[in-house]
Amino acid sequence: MSTLEEIIRNRLQDRKILLMTHLVLGYPSFEVNREVISQMVENGVDLIEMQIPFTEPMADGPMILKANQESIAKGAKVGECLEFAKEITAEFHIPFLFMTYYNILFKYGVDEFIHRAYDINIQGLIIPDLPLEEGKEYLDLVKSRNIAPIQIFAPTSTEERMKLLADNGAGFIYCVARRGVTGQKTDFDQDFSQYIARCRNATNLPLAVGFGVRSKEDVDYLTGKADIAVIGTETIRLVDEKGAEAVGPFIAGLR
Repeated sequence: MSTLEEIIRNRLQDRKILLMTHLVLGYPSFEVNREVISQMVENGVDLIEMQIPFTEPMADGPMILKANQESIAKGAKVGECLEFAKEITAEFHIPFLFMTYYNILFKYGVDEFIHRAYDINIQGLIIPDLPLEEGKEYLDLVKSRNIAPIQIFAPTSTEERMKLLADNGAGFIYCVARRGVTGQKTDFDQDFSQYIARCRNATNLPLAVGFGVRSKEDVDYLTGKADIAVIGTETIRLVDEKGAEAVGPFIAGLR
């Protein structure tokens, strides 16, 4: 069992469902990132996914795409993101994950990036554009340092594919709630119930559900079906519209 999975299972003894949030590093600034993370942790978030910005984030909708592009335009560099993450993981004692795209690791040096993530105490990595078949070097390196390579299920995944992904994953499985990109509302309906049952059948790892989770009603619906609700675009939208101080009350209201 990975350290991340162990932490998740321990927290699930006290909570029916965990909350994982997402932010883009450097957007709108690292100072705002720090304030948002503080608000999230103080209001009961269990895990935080920090996205290292990339020019073409293929899994992300318009809001997160804009955040990536603006962060890069303002000069956010990978090294600066890693340095910021080092400060954050030392200050706040919940699991932090990196989400980014493989080209970031490739250009930095895969071994060097993973070694740095280990030094920073990053608990897991989400790399949505790296196919399992091309990721052996990456998988061997992260597992050797007990960092969880988070694998992603989608509604289009076959049972065989799910089992293969789960066998090569650790920490938890990220279940994409629907086809498409982040940020659009998801209708949690009969099709979703059948899909999440397939996910549960394919793995013993905890299940996180993301893409379109926006409200307490969504979190309530997922309680008992998933182990982690992932809130991404909604907190970025909130910071854009109302400022970092709006994040705390929003998170507190999700339970």
